[in-house]
Amino acid sequence: MATAMNAALRPSARQTLLAAAGVTKRYGNSGSPILVLDRIDLKLRAGEFVALLGPSGSGKSTLLRILAGLVAPSAGEVLVHGEPLRGPNPDVAVVFQTFALYPWLTVQENVELGLLAKNLPREERRQRALRAIDLIGLDGFEDAYPKELSGGMRQRVGFARALVVEPEVLLMDEPFSALDVLTAENLRHELVDLWQARRIPTQAILMVTHNIDEAVAMADRLVVFGADPGRVRVELPGLPPARRGRGVGHSALVDTIWRIMTNPRVEVEALLEGARPVQTAAPRRPYQALPHVAIGHLTGFVERLDALGGREDLYELARDLQLDADELLSLADAAGLLGFAEIQEGDVLLTDVGRRFARADVQEEKELFRQQALAHVDLVQRIASELAASDEHSLPEDRFLTRLAGFFSPPESRRQLDTAIDWGRYAELFAYDDDSGELYLE
Repeated sequence: MATAMNAALRPSARQTLLAAAGVTKRYGNSGSPILVLDRIDLKLRAGEFVALLGPSGSGKSTLLRILAGLVAPSAGEVLVHGEPLRGPNPDVAVVFQTFALYPWLTVQENVELGLLAKNLPREERRQRALRAIDLIGLDGFEDAYPKELSGGMRQRVGFARALVVEPEVLLMDEPFSALDVLTAENLRHELVDLWQARRIPTQAILMVTHNIDEAVAMADRLVVFGADPGRVRVELPGLPPARRGRGVGHSALVDTIWRIMTNPRVEVEALLEGARPVQTAAPRRPYQALPHVAIGHLTGFVERLDALGGREDLYELARDLQLDADELLSLADAAGLLGFAEIQEGDVLLTDVGRRFARADVQEEKELFRQQALAHVDLVQRIASELAASDEHSLPEDRFLTRLAGFFSPPESRRQLDTAIDWGRYAELFAYDDDSGELYLE
């Protein structure tokens, strides 16, 4: 990364560049709208790197899109330098989890796309694109096509395309999660080096991530969301740059965030001395939400926990299994929902039935899962009972999707039903025809 772009100096004053003021987002019809974000207040100030953490379904990515002006809030407003935002935000650029490159365009042409709306002369577009490509470490690959690049290099193109417009604020939505561990680590370090050396043309960064270690290693401030609906539970100051990524201070802050995220029903002041909740909990959705966990992952998680003695600290377990917080919390939630495990003070421990499940052969494992699913998982139980009561012992999936749509967004309704189908099929409670969308009893 030899050549720096001509970035404007960051202002010395810590003025607010971008803010969410009482931002609320609902989806669905007016009769029973789904509350996704609940009165979010968040300020992004000049010179700071902010990480936004929280479980799946807490609305982090939705908030990012609202701040970018890609989605309108249902209530509240987004302020840019104190002025209400109307339409797409011209002062931000977004780096998404997926690379979203046009395969028929070269690296340079993909980067230049970000400048087309600015009506710049062709030569100026070319020069700015080349500077961005050089800055992000892709010099020499200007004429390559995406298929010729590794995942890490494709994500570099995504960064270059965002930075070429010289945005005041850079928004990043899980930018490293699609990369392998070593590539992600390398790209994180390079981005932080560029940011701290003030070599990238942006005055503030907001990053959505599930990775607690990543957030603590990169951010000046950490915002932890709660879910169902999304709300700000607590804001925490980051570590000084020299203490990030190593030492007792880093581990202690990571452990603090783990403790907060693994106790979603406990208010922050009870978990963290001196902390004050930013926002109190809202009433929960009157419908059981399923964690999206595959059966193979769940059984592997329970078996691993049994091999560790039946009880383990969630943070240590995450490191042992090389999982981020969201993945591990989903597994722990699924095991808890089915009665296989409990979470106590940041530890996850197997119940008696969980130990039996971990040590069972295939048929006993299925039988235990069937019993627990019927006893504890509302959607699986409803599907099985309604199929048994129907004349043909067959029902269209739309029957259940329509019902779920009263409590979840359309994509989440689909995911909820897919998880219930996966669990129900494994338990041999019902079958599913993917072509017709019919659920039936065999």
